[in-house]
Amino acid sequence: MKSKILCGAALLALGWNAPALAQERAAGVCYVTGDGEPYEEMLLCYPGDVIIVPGSRAGDVSLGDYTGSATIVAPEQIEQRQIRDIADVLRDVPGVAVSSVAGQTQLRLRGSEANHVLVLVDGIEVSDPFAGEFDIGALQAEIGSRVEVLRGPQSALYGTDSIGGVIAYESGAFSGFGGRIEAGINDTLNGAMRWGMDKGGVRASLSGTIVSTDGEPNARGGTRDIGRDSYTLAGKLAADVTDTLTLRAVARYVLTKGEFNDQDFDPTSPTFGFVVDSPDTRFENEAIYALVGARLKTLDGRWTHDLSVQIADITRDTFGPFGPSNSSEGDRVKASYVSAFRLADEHTLSFAADWERERFRNTTPGGFAFNGRRQIKNTGLVGEYRYDGDRFDLSAALRHDFNDRFADETTFRIGAGYRVTDTTRVRASAGSGIKNPGFFELFGFVDGRFIGNADLQPEKSTSWEIRLDQDLGDAGRLSVTYFNAELEDEIFTTFPAPTFTATPANAATKSKQQGVEVALSASLSPQWSVNAAYSYVDAEENGLAEVRRPESIASAALTWTHPQDKASATLVVRHNGEAVDLAFTDPSFVPVRAVLDDYTLVNLNARVTLAEGINGFGRIENLLDERYEQVFSFVSPGRTAVIGIEARF
Repeated sequence: MKSKILCGAALLALGWNAPALAQERAAGVCYVTGDGEPYEEMLLCYPGDVIIVPGSRAGDVSLGDYTGSATIVAPEQIEQRQIRDIADVLRDVPGVAVSSVAGQTQLRLRGSEANHVLVLVDGIEVSDPFAGEFDIGALQAEIGSRVEVLRGPQSALYGTDSIGGVIAYESGAFSGFGGRIEAGINDTLNGAMRWGMDKGGVRASLSGTIVSTDGEPNARGGTRDIGRDSYTLAGKLAADVTDTLTLRAVARYVLTKGEFNDQDFDPTSPTFGFVVDSPDTRFENEAIYALVGARLKTLDGRWTHDLSVQIADITRDTFGPFGPSNSSEGDRVKASYVSAFRLADEHTLSFAADWERERFRNTTPGGFAFNGRRQIKNTGLVGEYRYDGDRFDLSAALRHDFNDRFADETTFRIGAGYRVTDTTRVRASAGSGIKNPGFFELFGFVDGRFIGNADLQPEKSTSWEIRLDQDLGDAGRLSVTYFNAELEDEIFTTFPAPTFTATPANAATKSKQQGVEVALSASLSPQWSVNAAYSYVDAEENGLAEVRRPESIASAALTWTHPQDKASATLVVRHNGEAVDLAFTDPSFVPVRAVLDDYTLVNLNARVTLAEGINGFGRIENLLDERYEQVFSFVSPGRTAVIGIEARF
């Protein structure tokens, strides 16, 4: 897009500071101070396992002790792959399917729906209360950030929205100044900067990112470039008031502007149902997130109490040739209290209470929809037990939700892990999940185009999995997981005659998901390493494949690093198998099923040290210029290239 913002001062580079508290923890394990809501993430790392921040409401859980399936995308991996949109690195995570169009990027975990994935950003729930899901395309990679992905139902810990799992993004700990700036074809200009400090019991950071491009056409045979500008400003503060009391605050502002194309809904047109160039159509999304909290340690740190309050305020506006076309406002207030008591070195018992209120107002102009404000309230009580032994681990959680609009629900999760040998570990877990209907589904949006259904019931899921982790000496690890899930009361869109107007309903049949996930991480030599993932997902409802869930997804990242770290290069290959989507190409407006062809993307990037603390870098994405569609008739970008510079102080 034409509006560009240049960061005035030199954009500074990556930096990472490990605090002096490391000697309090066991060698071979990375720990994060915190209680399950990432706020004062001080990563204390030695070679070994990595902490799972959202894996327990109680606190520190190492990856080796966790009884479910999780993937950690470390800051080094994000840096090596030169990730700018977090959605891109999630394509390398087993069980994750990503589909993207202008203004909306969706995630599906293990064949679940896009609104079945809970996304936390620095501990804040960021989904849009109207849509019931988060546009992961609006999450840009900050310097030093990392991602944790928990697959399988997590409703016993977090309630609704987490049937498929949880994705937790952490902006990380940072000390000093750092940043980068890059430019490329399609008038692309991306930048990031960050400042951080850790002094006198006070930890603070401030970061900003810019992602801007004029884009490419996304209609078959189209000529209109689809660009976007995305700006993020975020800050974190944590202060140790006493040896036992810590206060913290997190704030984030995100503004995304972009163009999009409409579909042709003229039944007499030869392009009916297809995406076509639509001049002057654009969107603007604005979001404000904040969290404040306090953490108190008692009984020499064995009993912790945490109280937090968070807010999310999201506004979405779309515009057409004649002005505003669709608009919505959504906000969320959530308060949480967590009390965790360590009975002994291996036993932890915790209790959590969550209160949440979501509100929504349809602000679409023209009088075609109800413009009043609606709201939903929920209170959840959680009990959790965890045993972390030398060879055996056990976890169990139970949650009861009190809903003001739906029947109260109870969900559970139980898991166990056993180290068979020093190099082999097996783990198994089972759980249930729930997803309450969203505002869009309950109340509709525009009269005459989508009619809500206030009688909808929550979607319910039960699932189980078994996993094997095999260490490959000191060189790597191979993990294989089988999962099986069943979803009841799935909400789908019907088109009843004679008007064929869209309206949601609960399915009478069950949706079933099963599959296998394989992950490999290995060091081939001191200079070469590889990360690979493969997922097979069989997701069906009433015998038909669920849409936008490829059966096969695979990725591999091969990295070379200079012996003195003066240069590096990474080759990333990603393959998406054939998938099914819905196409509105029938004049009745009842969708028909269309096949999305498989595709393979190849990305190549490199970095070289120019001077102490200063690196030059470049990358080519979609190196082979593959033409593909992630959503029916929306053409994805072709080959792109950028070069840039980063510095660290």
